[in-house]
Order: sequence, then structure tokens, then C-alpha cells
Amino acid sequence: MSDVRVTVQRDSEREERVVTTGTTAADLFQGERSVVAARVAGELKDLAYEVADGDAVEAVEITSEDGLNILRHSTAHVLAQAVQELFPQAKLGIGPPIKDGFYYDFDVETPFHPDDLKRIEKKMQEIQKRGQKFARRVVSDDAAREELADEPYKIELIGLKGSAAEAAEGASAEVGAGELTIYDNLDAKTGELCWKDLCRGPHLPSTRAIPAFKLMRSAAAYWRGSEKNKQLQRIYGTAWPTKDELKAHLEFLVEAEKRDHRKLGAELDLFSIPEDIGSGLAVFHPKGGIIRRTMEDYSRRRHEESGYEFVYTPHATKGKLFEKSGHLDWYADGMYPPMQLDEGTDYYLKPMNCPMHNLIFDARGRSYRELPLRLFEFGTVYRYEKSGVVHGLTRARGFTQDDAHIYCTKEQMADELDSTLTFVLDLLRDYGLNDFYLELSTKDPEKFVGEDDAWEEATETLRKVAEKQGLPLVPDPGGAAFYGPKISVQAKDAIGRTWQMSTIQLDFNLPERFSLEYTAADGSKQRPVMIHRALFGSIERFFAVLLEHYAGAFPAWLAPVQATGIPIGDAHVPYLQEFAAEAKAKGLRIEVDASSDRMQKKIRNAQKSKVPFMIIAGDEDVANGAVSFRYRDGSQKNGIPRDQAIAEIVDVVERRIQV
Repeated sequence: MSDVRVTVQRDSEREERVVTTGTTAADLFQGERSVVAARVAGELKDLAYEVADGDAVEAVEITSEDGLNILRHSTAHVLAQAVQELFPQAKLGIGPPIKDGFYYDFDVETPFHPDDLKRIEKKMQEIQKRGQKFARRVVSDDAAREELADEPYKIELIGLKGSAAEAAEGASAEVGAGELTIYDNLDAKTGELCWKDLCRGPHLPSTRAIPAFKLMRSAAAYWRGSEKNKQLQRIYGTAWPTKDELKAHLEFLVEAEKRDHRKLGAELDLFSIPEDIGSGLAVFHPKGGIIRRTMEDYSRRRHEESGYEFVYTPHATKGKLFEKSGHLDWYADGMYPPMQLDEGTDYYLKPMNCPMHNLIFDARGRSYRELPLRLFEFGTVYRYEKSGVVHGLTRARGFTQDDAHIYCTKEQMADELDSTLTFVLDLLRDYGLNDFYLELSTKDPEKFVGEDDAWEEATETLRKVAEKQGLPLVPDPGGAAFYGPKISVQAKDAIGRTWQMSTIQLDFNLPERFSLEYTAADGSKQRPVMIHRALFGSIERFFAVLLEHYAGAFPAWLAPVQATGIPIGDAHVPYLQEFAAEAKAKGLRIEVDASSDRMQKKIRNAQKSKVPFMIIAGDEDVANGAVSFRYRDGSQKNGIPRDQAIAEIVDVVERRIQV
């Protein structure tokens, strides 16, 4: 044996060690149960990895992002083993980790039933308790094909090894660009093979290292995410470092389900997505229309105060416009197919507004004195999302963007970006979102137009602007649109979920493609810089986010009905109708429940509708010119003079506070 010198890193501490050949990463972190893998030269390794001279070996904790992915991917293998023990004819697809969990795809004759999932989970628990060892071995392509001859989907993945596999949905968890590996699940006592799977790894040391998991549901899924391929059965699960974290996650899912905007939209009569219209195409009902109009009206007023000018553009255009902008080169898959009109001319439903705004800028000569020129539109766009990803209002096929395009000089660029980002964050706060971080999306080297120097300048400008806000800034390498880098505002809702909200994109390329010019102070023709900015992203999506954030209990300024009058008896209806007329004259949205229901039923109805204020009146209130206030939380104030009651509601509405 010879000495091996390694550097061991744990958190911020580094230690130089001399060990013998054959020492594994597990030996370096012996007794540290929270360490589930190692990182060596940037690559994740199993704890069984034998360290080499000069290695820098970093501990990977189970609670880290990489550690969670390893835990969940290992649990996916246990799921696949359990399915094949119970359903021997099942063929394996792929089983990658995903956010908060994992899935595995199977080709089975009959779709899984909820009772099947219970049996599978019980079998997984048995495998977990057996403590089977995950053992990695390198195989050649031909050897892998021979070993996995009965697994047609694995054979296909072997043929995809490399960049094609990386592009396929979830396939990179199975094969990469380098060597092929198979993981054997070995009996803890005898070392006999219990099961095996094609996989890149790494994995936990053994199945016993899986602390807590649960199967969630099954669904149909196309092989490798393509509708052209066979439909498989996908089982979803979740796995966590502790049972307490699993319990907390399951409780979170229950709360999230209560807040599902699709469910609340139906319960509160706000919107629907009729089958007769089509998937991803919503209609807003009167109450939803009130919320949406209020959102738009407030946004419109704030934009006017900040120097934006309103424009309107059509829903369809000739295809040549999107050839000019580059969208047909880079974005055609996300567009609806063309309509042939005017003797064979292709027309498209517009997927975005920016090309049309460029034509407005270019409609006449522009002077530097007009810049920055801020054009704003509530513009409805259409994007052909695959049916599998359409989801209520948050992923729709037709939606309205609160879209702005700002044209400015290079000298104005940094200040304009700074004021735009501040404007965006302040307006989001007005709607009740306060917990933000920023994401900086940089160039995709395979999908961009323009010069590298322009991209570098745009990216660095955005970085400096983002850092001025004092918010966390997270990199998103390769996440930019083809025409320029962007800042995304990520907002957390009331239960801690993160939503991408506003985006601000800096673009030197579309002005070039459209030959946009302005006359500078010295009389020369100059190219403007273009800033793309969507504040809500889409009104429909933002509506859904707010609906889930508030669990349907909108603050009074957004609530479709701000107060409901509830008479104790029929004789008190006229009095409350007079009160409602006075409140409406102040701009409030108030209804009087004059139905034949008993008072307690009327209160329950108002509570179910999540009305902020209930205005109750009986004989004593009528005699004193007063009302009783009942708040959404069930508290109550009695004998409030009518004018004072109206003033309180007006104050809450104007200050946009939650009650």
C-alpha cells in the first residue's frame, strides 16, 4: 500500500489528510450519516469511490440540493424494483429526481390503480428495510445491450447516449455523454444480485439510508415526453431527509390543494375553461371580471403616472413580421400554425407584442428628445402549449400580457433599467407580494442572435442594476431569450412557493433587425436600446397567483364584493339598501342579501364567498342610524354610525390593506 494525499472539505473547513490506497469517500466521512455522497473535481461520486492522490473531496449532505436529488433518485430505483417484483412484466422507462420528489415510468398492460400504489409502497418499505447496497459498475455499450435485452426503453437510451440523451426528458439521469454504468442492488448479507438498472448515479450507499418517502399518484406520460411515442404509466413519489420533513411536505400539499386556483375559481364563480372553447383558453365570469378589471385599472393608473404611453395592436399578423423579428426561426414550436389568407399569405396569431411595438416606434422619425419612449399594452397573445403542460390560468394558450417596451439611448439604459425594476417591485408590493429574489438569465450559447460583446455589456448592466436592489441574485446560466439577457423577479406566496413574476430583458438585437433609428443631438442617426418588460407576466397567471396567495380571500380593494348587507329580518332590508346606495356612491362594491334564508345562513354564505365585510342591521341599528360590522375573521363591532362604517371600508380599500 502507498500513501495518498487528499484534501477533505466539509462546509467551509478544509483538512489535508494522508490515507492509504483503497480508502473510500465513505472512510473519509465515517460516522457522518448526513453525508450521502462526495464531490471530486466538480463531479458527484458514490461514497464507495476510492480516492486518488491529489483529490479534493467535498462532503455532500443529504439536505443539500445534490443530496436531495441523490436521495430521490435512489428512492426512484427502489420504486422500480418494487414494481418489477409485483408486476414482473413491467418494462422500465426513466426515473429521475424532480422538485420535491421523483417519478418512474413503466410500460404495463393495465394502468396502475390507487390500491396498486399502496401495495407498491409497502413493497418499497420492505426493500428499504433490507438495506440493499447500491453498487456501481462500468459496462460497455454492447454489454449493457446484452444485459438489458428485455428492457427496450433502456436499449433505446443506450443509443441516445450523449447530447441527444441530455435533451430527452429525464434521460440524462440514465445515460450521459461518457461511460455507461449499471447499478446493482445487492443483498446486504449475501451480496447476491436483487435487481439492476441502467443509471449514471450516484446513489445512496444502501436502501436503508432512505429516511422517509411516500408515493403520491400515477398518471399517463408519453415516453421521453413526445406525443409521437407510446404512452406509459408514471408513478410520482416524494422523499425527504426526515419523517418530520415528509409530514410537513404532505401538510403543505394539503394546504396548496385548498388554494388551487382552479378549485377556487369554480367555488367563487370567478372563471372557467369551457371544453367548447378549448384547453388553456379561459373565460372570466362577472366576479372574476371585477377583480381583473380592478387589477388592470390600478396598473394602468400607475403606468400613466410613470410616463408610459398606451398602444393597441391586433391579434394576428403576416408571418413576414415574425421572420423579421426572428421568432419563426427560434420560437415557431410555441406558435399556433399559420392561417392562409389573401391568396396564400401566412397569418399567425401573435405570440408576443414586441414586433408590433417596433413598428409603432418606426412609424415616423424619432428624436432623442422623445427618449426614453415607454410603450405599454394589455396585449392578448396566443402560444401553442402542449396539452400535457397546460394548467389552468398559470400555463394557458391564450393570455393577456401587461407588456411594455422601452426605447432609450445607451446613456439612459442603466438608469431606465434601475427605475423600471424599482417600479416593478413597488407595484408587486402593492398587490400584496413582498418576499422576492432576483434571477439573472444569461446567454444560451446554442440559441442566440447578435454579437458576444453586446451580450456581455447587456448582461453586466443588468447585473449591476439587480445588485442595487439589495435582494438575493441567483444565476440562471443559459436561460435568456434568443435576443438578450433578462432579470426575473421571483416572488414567494403566503405558503412559501416561488412564482416567476416580472421579467426585464435588455435587447440590442431587435432594434438592429428592425433598423430602428432616432436622430441624436448632433443630427446623426443612432440605434436605440430596447427594454422588454412584462410586469405581471400575464394577467391570467398573476390572477391565479394572487388567488392562491390569498386563498380566495382577496383584500377589500380587489374583492369582487367588498361588503354584504345582512338584515336580521325582512323589515331591515330597505334600511340596508339605503346604506348600500350610500356606499356605492363612494365607489364601493356592496350587495344586500334579501333572500329568504335565515340570518345565520346568510352569514355562512358571505363567509364562503370570502367577503371582507358583513354589514348587519336590526331594529336597534335602524333606530340609531347605525350598523354592526362583522369581519371576515369572525370578529364583530356593534352600533357603528353609517357614515363611519362607510368611511372605514373606504379607508381599507384605499390603503389596500388586508382585513
